[in-house]
Amino acid sequence: MTYADFPSDPSIPEHTPAKPKALSVSELNRQVKRMLEVSYAQTWVSGEITGLSRPRSGHWYFTLKDDKAQIRCAMFKGYNQRLKFIPKEGDQIIVRAKVSLYEGRGDYQLIVEGMEPAGIGQLQAAFEALKLKLAGEGLFDQQHKKSIPQIPKKAAVITSQSGAVIHDIISVTQRRFPALEIILLPVQVQGEGSAQQIADAIAYCNSHNLADVLIAGRGGGSLEDLWSFNEEVVARAIFDSELPIISAVGHEVDFTIADLVADYRAPTPSAAAEHITPDQYELMQNLDQQQRRLEFLINNRFKQLSQSIDALQKRLRHPGDALQEKGLRLEELQERIKRALSNTIENKSGSLNILQHRLLRYNPQAKLEQSAATLNNAYDKLVQAQHANLEQQQHRLAILAQTLHTASPLATLGRGYAILKSDKQKVQTQCSDFKAGDKISATLKDGIVHCTVDQSVPELDL
Repeated sequence: MTYADFPSDPSIPEHTPAKPKALSVSELNRQVKRMLEVSYAQTWVSGEITGLSRPRSGHWYFTLKDDKAQIRCAMFKGYNQRLKFIPKEGDQIIVRAKVSLYEGRGDYQLIVEGMEPAGIGQLQAAFEALKLKLAGEGLFDQQHKKSIPQIPKKAAVITSQSGAVIHDIISVTQRRFPALEIILLPVQVQGEGSAQQIADAIAYCNSHNLADVLIAGRGGGSLEDLWSFNEEVVARAIFDSELPIISAVGHEVDFTIADLVADYRAPTPSAAAEHITPDQYELMQNLDQQQRRLEFLINNRFKQLSQSIDALQKRLRHPGDALQEKGLRLEELQERIKRALSNTIENKSGSLNILQHRLLRYNPQAKLEQSAATLNNAYDKLVQAQHANLEQQQHRLAILAQTLHTASPLATLGRGYAILKSDKQKVQTQCSDFKAGDKISATLKDGIVHCTVDQSVPELDL
C-alpha cells in the first residue's frame, strides 16, 4: 500500500516537539553519584592494591585492580584505624565498600569501609560453612555438654611446650590449688599437621584416662594462627571425648569451632585454670564451716538423745532406785567431806605458812608451839567429826536398806506366808474364792507349789 503525496492543509499548523532541558555537568554527576550509592550501598570487591598513598590527613588512597580492569579507592581515617593489619603495595585484599562518584572530576570510585586479606576471606567462609555443618549435626547442642569437676585431681593440658599457655596455667593452679596435678601433652598449635596432633592428644587422654579434665588451647593470634582449632578433625575429637574438655584459645575476642564444641569455653588459658581450681583458702574456710556445723548437729543430737534417755529412766522406776540414789548421795557427801577436809588442810597449811613466816620474822618460839598444838588439836577434832558424820550416814543407809528389805514381799514370804493364785493366775485373798477341787498354786520363799483344794473353811479361828 502506498500513500499519495499531497500538500497539507495550510490552515492546520505543523506539531514541533519541545526540546528537553539540558543538565549541567555537576547535576549529571550528582544524579549518577546518587544512583550508584543507592544501587551499590554495600558490596564486596577483591583485587590487588596498587598506588597506595597515606597522606598526613590519615586517609588512604589506592587503586584496586585485577588482570583486566582497575578502580580508584578511598578509605577514610575513621575506617582504616579499625583494621587489624596494615596493607601494603601488591597485597591481594577483599574490601567492603559502596560505589560512588567524585563529582569534581567525574571519577568513578569505591569508598572503602572494611578490608581484610583475601586469604582471610576464604578462611572465614570455610569457618562459616563448617560451623553450619556441625551445628546441623548437633555437635554444639547443650545436651551433649559434660559437667566440669569442681575439684579435679589431675588436669591434662594440650598445648605448645614452649608457649606461655602452660606457664600461665601452672602459675594459676599453684596459687589457687597446688594439689592439682598438671599433665602436659605437647603439640603443635599451628601449621601443617597441628590439627591432627591436637586430635590425637585428645584421643590419647581418653584411651589412657590420664586426667579428670582436659584443657586444649593456645595464645592469641590471627585467624590463620588459630585455624588448627577450626579444623573438623579437632571438633570431632572434642565431641567424641568422654572426658570433659575446656577450650582456651586466644583472647576473649577470639572465637573458634573448638569453643563451640567444647564443654566449656574459657576466654583465656588463665581463666581456664581458674575455672578448674577452687581457691584453697575459700575451700579451707568452707571445710571449717562444715566441720563446725557437723559438730553442732552431733552435739545437738546427743543432747536430744540424752534427754530422751533421761525421760525414759524417770519413767522406769525400780525399788532399788531409792537405794541407788541414797548411795549416790552418800558418795556425794563423801566427796564433799573429802573436799572440805582438803580445803581445811590447805587453809590450815596456809595459816601455818603465815605463822612460819611470822616466826622467821619475830622468832616467837613459845607462841609457835602453842599455835602448833592448837592446830593439831583442831585437826584431830575435825577428823573425828568427819568420821563420826560418815559413820552416821552409813548407819542411816543401812537402816533404810533394812526397812526397804522388810517392806519387800519376798521378806514376807520368808516368814512363812504364801501367795495363792487360781489356775488363771489371779491372786486369791479370801476363803470364799476357793471351792473343793480347784487347782491352785502357792508361791513360797523358794518356789511354787501346785495344789488341789479339798475343803474351804471360812472364818477359821487362828
